[in-house]
This record gives sequence, structure tokens and C-alpha cells, in this order.
Amino acid sequence: PLATIASTNMGVLLQDDVFVDFFNTFLNLPIFGQTPIYISSTGQWDLWPELPSHLDPSLPGLLAWLEKHRLPHFCRSSLCLHFVLCQKLLSFVRSEEAAKLLNWQRADQWLLEKCISGSRGMWRFRAFVPGLAGEELTKFWLTTERILGLDKSDATQRKLYLSLLHVLKATHLREGSRVLALCRTPIVQESTDWRMQPTSTGRETLSKMQALALLKIQNYWLPNFFIHCKLSMEKEESCWPLLQEYRERLQADSQQPPGSFNELFIMHIKKSQASSGPYCSKKAKEEIWTLIKEERGTQEMFLSREISFKEQSQRKPGPGRSTCRSDMEKSYVEEGTPGLISQQSDRPSYTAIGDNGGDTSPKSFCPTIEHFLQLEELGEEQLLSNMCFSTPVVRRPSLLALKRSGKASSSLSFLAWTLSAEACAGQPFREFLKRRERPVEVCLLDLWHDLEDFLCVVLGCSNEGSFLLRHLIGVRIRKTYLEKGSIQPLPLEMRTLRNLQDRLPSGEVTPWIFKAQEEICKVLEFFYDEFLAEDDATFLQFMVKG
Repeated sequence: PLATIASTNMGVLLQDDVFVDFFNTFLNLPIFGQTPIYISSTGQWDLWPELPSHLDPSLPGLLAWLEKHRLPHFCRSSLCLHFVLCQKLLSFVRSEEAAKLLNWQRADQWLLEKCISGSRGMWRFRAFVPGLAGEELTKFWLTTERILGLDKSDATQRKLYLSLLHVLKATHLREGSRVLALCRTPIVQESTDWRMQPTSTGRETLSKMQALALLKIQNYWLPNFFIHCKLSMEKEESCWPLLQEYRERLQADSQQPPGSFNELFIMHIKKSQASSGPYCSKKAKEEIWTLIKEERGTQEMFLSREISFKEQSQRKPGPGRSTCRSDMEKSYVEEGTPGLISQQSDRPSYTAIGDNGGDTSPKSFCPTIEHFLQLEELGEEQLLSNMCFSTPVVRRPSLLALKRSGKASSSLSFLAWTLSAEACAGQPFREFLKRRERPVEVCLLDLWHDLEDFLCVVLGCSNEGSFLLRHLIGVRIRKTYLEKGSIQPLPLEMRTLRNLQDRLPSGEVTPWIFKAQEEICKVLEFFYDEFLAEDDATFLQFMVKG
């Protein structure tokens, strides 16, 4: 399927609304300079950043640029794997086999298709099965799909093939795993170690296990997801119109109207409203991230004032007493002096701030650890709720990049987010570094991603086989990057390298992972600016040439 997508004409692909949804999500990952979005209902392309007003955008040039410089990376991304899985689930939902097997009406198929279509639909499904066998089956299917699409004999793909195979062995194919119990085939049962079989037999076994995993997802987890969606929509007022239409379709037993596809000739690019200045995606990114940082700073300032006011308003007046008391002291006051508590509780809250008898100096206010944690959590929650993430399937990057000092350059402030997205975008930045023959920087980028993967495994310790996988990744990082005779000497601080080597694969290495990633970002900042400049130049060449 991945090879089929890569060889299909872009105009044909854009007639599929499900592909458009996944492709739009991919195009708007922050690793890229130009992040267009296609609105299939109107056939309009919105460019961001917009072209200078004196340039006339070319639709054929845009499609050719997408087909050559975006589609190949999409086919190597995790979003493409989710798109293929979504297609298979939708094909099952629409089939007569599903209608007979699960006693679904046409209206049921219509509603389930609404719930699971697109990247958000797959995000809903993935959010329904965390910690359950359905999650392990889904992850196994996605990883196996990637492995089966690789050529082991190709030297450029062999490293990725072996890496994914080791992950599969450490998680879903280890003895006692749920995937092995649910998808065990006769070949696996008869062989003492199927992984030692010839390549063709091993791939055939993986393919059969993948088919069994998909069958169990379709026949068990998909119907349960459908029930969950209907129950959830009944509680959500904004979903009631959709439920009403679903009930009307049930009564009328009407067929789903055929989708309207947008022909290529009605496509158009939105007219630019930008100035006649030079085209620069880096500048546009800096403006966006500056606004985000300013918004975060403003929110944290107001949150800090609000929480400080609440802390002060809850203080009890008492001469010469600090507001920080031990649990034992609180217990003594609450149990031994009920009269005192009742008298204080009758007072207005402002007396704790303005009363002369209370000690309200800054020195007497001793905020607890919970106070700072609450402030940080509220700040991040407010920021995340106000941001529009277009990639719900992809893990969200860390907010650490937004906590740098004001002296840091604007590119460095969002580079951590960018590198996290780069792993989900088919690694275009890594390909750029390889073309420029920068082996040290390629090694640093690989280390950044491996550290990020290790951190995700440590923080998500409930996943199947996570302890073994953490050990596997930690040992691999040490042997590949940190020990003598590794690939390249890394331009990082010796203290950072030493702590990484000494503490991996222990969870105590977590603070040093953040430190190492920050140092890596400082090294890669210059090259990412060059990557954006090259991406801008290529985009303009296609748009002008077309």
C-alpha cells in the first residue's frame, strides 16, 4: 500500500477525503517551512506563509512540488501507516460482510465511518484502547506494516529493519505477550524460534499474524468502539444533531449519499494578501512562536498572581507565626482548639491579608512544592487548551523548549518541537544533513531521537514489554554514541556525556536527557535555518516555474 500511494498521481489522491485529512495533518507538522492546507469542500489551497503579492501562484507547480518534496516523506511517516490502517477499517465498515456479521444497518455504518475517519478518528480509536489488548494489537499492526514495507537486502533500509524487528521482539513477540497469545499461528506454535527461520518464512509468519491482529480489531474492538462512541455522543450536547440524523437514517433505512469529489480543474490557490517583501518561512515561524511565548508568559503571570492571592487569602492571622505549618501542627490545632478555628473561619478572607495582627511579609510566606507544581500544571494546561494541534495521532513535543531565557535565539526556542515532529514526518531534516555530508550532525540528530524514544518508554512504563524495551534502547544508545569506538565523537559537554553513559538505562538519566537535547539543539540550530532556506528556495522554484 505504501508503494502504491507513492506512485499515485497527486490529483487522484486528493479526491479521497480521508487521504486529504491525513495529508493536511502531515503538511502542517512544524518541521516544514511551507505548510499548506487543502480544503476539499471548496478545492482551495491555503498557503502559509503566503507568497509575496507580486508572484502569481501556479497550481500545477504546487502539485508537482507536493508530489516530489512532500509525498515521499509522507509515505515514510507514521501518519501514512495510520492512514493505511484507517482505510482497511473503513473498508470493513462499509462491507456487506460487516453488516451481516455484526447486524449493522446502513445508518450504523454511516455513523461509525463518521467516528473513525481521518486522523482525528484514528486518534479517537487509539484513545479508546489504551492499556488494553486492542492497543497492543494496533501497535503491532502498525509496526509490522512498516517492517513488511522494508527491503532487508537494501543497505539503506537494513538498519531500520533490524531496529524495528528488535522492538517487535522486545514488546509484542516476547513470550507471554498478549499479541503472541492472540495471534499465534501454527508456524509459530511448531517452531521453537520462528525468528531463526529463513527471511521469506519469517515475513510470511509476520504477515499472517498481522492479518489475525487486524481481524480481531475489526470483529471485536471496532464494534466496542462504536458502542462507546454512541454512549459518549449522548452525553455531549454538540453531538446531538449528528445523533438525530443517525436516528432518522435508522428509521428511513436510507443509503449514504455518494461523496462529492473535487475535480482537479476546480482546484485553486487562495489569493495572497501578503506584502511584496521577500518570502521567508523562518521569519513567519518566529512570529508565531513569539506570540505563543508571549501568551504563555502572560498566562503564567496572571496565574501566579491568582494563586498567590488564594494562598494569602487562606492564611490565618496570628502574631509572629509563619503560614507554613507541619502536618502535626495542623492536626494539633484542628483537634485541640476548635474554638479558635471557628472564630477564624467567621472572619472575612480579606482580614488575613490586611489585618495588622497577621504576619504577611514575603519572608513568612513559604510556598510548598505542591504550589509550584500546581502553577506549572495550570500554565501548561492553559497553553495546551489554547493551541490548535493538527496532529492528534502524533505525540506532542515537550514544552521545555518554551522555558528558555529571553536571550535565546528565536529558532532555538522552537527547535525541540520541530525535532519531535521531524520523527513523525519521514525525517526530511536528516535527509538534508546527509545530502550536505554532515555525519556528526546526523549522529546528533539520531541521538536526539533515540533519547526521546527512551524518555517516552520511561514515562509510559505501563506499556507491554516497556522494561525490556527501555533496557534495549538504553544499551543501544551507550554502544552507538557514548562508548569508545562509537560512530562519531559528539560535540557535547563531557559532563553530559559521562552522566548519560553512567546512568543509562536507569530512569535517573532523565534530567541529563533534557540537558543533552538542549545542547544538541544548539548545534543543529544553524543547520535547521539552512534547511528552511533550502525548502523555501525549492518551493519558489516550483511555484514560479509552473
